[in-house]
Amino acid sequence: MTEPKLSKEEKEILEEFEAGEFKSVLTPGRIKMLQAAAEETFKKDKRINIRISSHDLESLQRRALEEGIPYQTLVSSVLHKYVSGGLQDLMANKASQRTQKSRR
Repeated sequence: MTEPKLSKEEKEILEEFEAGEFKSVLTPGRIKMLQAAAEETFKKDKRINIRISSHDLESLQRRALEEGIPYQTLVSSVLHKYVSGGLQDLMANKASQRTQKSRR
C-alpha cells in the first residue's frame, strides 16, 4: 500500500497525534453545532421508490457486497454525493468540454 502524500501541516498534525500530543481547538459549542449538522445531513426521513433495470440492480448489489454494506446504503450514498457535488457525471463533463471546444 502506498503512503499518502501529506502536506507539511498534515505531517505535523499526524506526528502530534501519534505522539499523543494532539489537542483539538474546537469549543464545546462548535462540536455540538458540527454534530447537529452531521446528524441532519445523514437523517434518513424520506422513502422513495424507483424502477431500475435488473442488470443495474444486480450491479449495485454486487458493488455493495464488495464494500460490505447494504445496497440501499450504497444507493443513498451515491445520490448524496451527487447532489452535494462530490460525485460528477463524467459523460456530461466530456460532452460539455466537446461543446466548448467546438465553439472556439
